[in-house]
Amino acid sequence: MSKTTTISFAALSPVKQGAVVILAERGPVLSPAGKALDKASGGAVMRAAKQREYKGKKKTFLDILVPEKLGLSRLLVVGADELKDYGDREWLELGGVIRGKLSGRDGQGVTLVLERPKKPHESGGEEAAQVALGVMLRGYSFDKYKTKAAKNKKDSDNNATHLERLTIQCANPAAARRAFAARKALGEGVILARDLVNEPANILGPREFAARARKLDGLGVKVQVLDEKALKKLGMDALLAVGEGSAKPTMMAVMNWQGAGPKGGKPVAIVGKGVTFDTGGISIKPAASMGDMKGDMAGAACVVGLMHTLGARKAKVNAVGLIGLVENMPSGTAVRPGDVISSMSGQSIEVLNTDAEGRLVLADVLWYAQEQFKPKCVVNLATLTGAILVALGKEYAGLFSNNDELSENLSKAGETAGEKVWRLPLGPKYDEMIKSEIADMKNIGGRYGGSITAAQFLQRFIQNDTPWAHLDIAGTGMAAPKSDVNTSWGPGFGVRLLDRFIADNFEK
Repeated sequence: MSKTTTISFAALSPVKQGAVVILAERGPVLSPAGKALDKASGGAVMRAAKQREYKGKKKTFLDILVPEKLGLSRLLVVGADELKDYGDREWLELGGVIRGKLSGRDGQGVTLVLERPKKPHESGGEEAAQVALGVMLRGYSFDKYKTKAAKNKKDSDNNATHLERLTIQCANPAAARRAFAARKALGEGVILARDLVNEPANILGPREFAARARKLDGLGVKVQVLDEKALKKLGMDALLAVGEGSAKPTMMAVMNWQGAGPKGGKPVAIVGKGVTFDTGGISIKPAASMGDMKGDMAGAACVVGLMHTLGARKAKVNAVGLIGLVENMPSGTAVRPGDVISSMSGQSIEVLNTDAEGRLVLADVLWYAQEQFKPKCVVNLATLTGAILVALGKEYAGLFSNNDELSENLSKAGETAGEKVWRLPLGPKYDEMIKSEIADMKNIGGRYGGSITAAQFLQRFIQNDTPWAHLDIAGTGMAAPKSDVNTSWGPGFGVRLLDRFIADNFEK
């Protein structure tokens, strides 16, 4: 949990003190502010560019030794290539790249002059707000458990990362402030999801996770938490079976946002796997990297972050988020390989591997979502299979769906938001792989096509051709590679993707 940088917007005007960031397009072609500073410095900027063969290419930097007469503490030129080619994702990444070059060494405040070198008056509010979101996301770090002494050392060394204030100058600061209000809500949702994923499992069990979901009440999101007694009454035996080996209680949290009111119709349902720690149960995992399994609730973290965003930005949509919260542990009461369990749907499941537990969690929560809310569509997220990393690595989340339109809309949203998904097949032949000789299905399908057979399992709990999509985020939801907008182990993957998906398809 990092300190927050205060971001504000101002009109374009000469900057005479502090640290300043300006843009350069390919050439380099400086912005008007850059040209003015170059002139005031006696040509120091362009002289440095020539000496270092600086061309203004994307994500390149030119740190100028500032002449004393300028009165600035630092002058940083950021290459942007051709801004005419930028979309939302590129502006977001630009903000992240800039924030990555700034630190506490730059003093309490920095001014970013956001104007296009070639068309300076076209840098409007939306672009500035998107850059600000990139700054917000890149500035995140999780140091909650660092001791006070360690924090003080970090803040005092040469690599101090905290930035007190950033002022973004642009052509339309009023529009930027309006646009950033929604993006700030989105940034808060992503950061909330990151915090949840980064928390250790001894701090964040099912009960504590549910308590954090309850805090959404303050945003107008109605939150209901169902305990084991309520789950048992509903027949959610598949979800309950996963937690039988743990001393911690199993729960389900339901978060309801009615931003479109009664006339908005049935909600969009978003379902998340919330296994707060996954040992594998009796089918225990190898010790190596088991600590990463604190992140096996990244799907649920995304759902909570998304519901925060929808409530905070007062989204004009009806949406419900549901998360199954459980810990998978081995003990004398744990479910065993070979056991047959029931589910809320009435279908029976032969459990051949207790480490294939996420699909059991989702089976009941998906069924409950459809029974209770009759949603327009259902999207679920889960760190479900290691097989998805074999197939897609950490660049894409796996997408499985029974509906082409839903799949296409999610793919478009992912491309725009920079959280990419790749569709993989479903089909009868794969479904045959999870047939059981003694129950309606088994919870694993064998060595091959593991991500697909997991998705086939989930599809058996989708009713009446309800449009449904499953996102397997095992490769993107935790232990994520560092990017322009994230340097955290827990990236908060899916919040931006689903916020964009909902905005584009249900808020028009």
